[in-house]
Amino acid sequence: MKDLMGKAIWDYYYNEDPKDLQTETSISELDELPVDYLFRDSKEMNTIERKALQLSQGRVLDIGAGAGSHSLYLQNEKKLDVIALDISPKSIEICSLRGVKNSVCKDILHYSGETFDTILLLMNGTGIFQSLHVIDIYLQKLYSLLNQNGQVLIDSTDILYMFDEDEDGGVYIPAEGYYGELDYIVHYKGESEEPIKWLYLDFNTLKNAVENNGFTIQKVLQEGDSYLARLKKK
Repeated sequence: MKDLMGKAIWDYYYNEDPKDLQTETSISELDELPVDYLFRDSKEMNTIERKALQLSQGRVLDIGAGAGSHSLYLQNEKKLDVIALDISPKSIEICSLRGVKNSVCKDILHYSGETFDTILLLMNGTGIFQSLHVIDIYLQKLYSLLNQNGQVLIDSTDILYMFDEDEDGGVYIPAEGYYGELDYIVHYKGESEEPIKWLYLDFNTLKNAVENNGFTIQKVLQEGDSYLARLKKK
């Protein structure tokens, strides 16, 4: 991993000629992602993010913390005990420099030793599950990290709208695999990461997966094609 996301976050923090990130997927063209978007305060966050932060309680694990904006809000405004977790070394370093007290650079599957009251996965949190073939592995990991009365707050988007309609008004979806399983590529300053697997889930597919892994699920909020869900142990 070249850690281009982390490099962009690093450049922005140190004002080292930061450029917009560019992202693309196997079904979409290049899109600009301004780096300052990752440094937003709570007033600039969307409705789903704000609702998830409002519902967070107890000891929190913020998975995919990025520049640490969610962690900082929970730590400084709600006075919660938060661990920011990300696989990007530079992102985690900036989390610490911005004031996140506890930050860890590690893949969630290799993280252990503590349990939490809230596990937070935002900005298409289901993405880290990669595909339906391995989603059970990730859900069991989350289950093991959750206290008995704890919660997982996770968001995603049903991307069915991105596919073309056929002549009969139905939607044409390629036959192979689940339509939300995409390749995701990050570009920054002329460099490109290797494609990673990234998973967008419609609510019913997520519901079936989590219920098969010992969770109950509630749709907390719907905003357009995106939603926030809360998972709890059965």
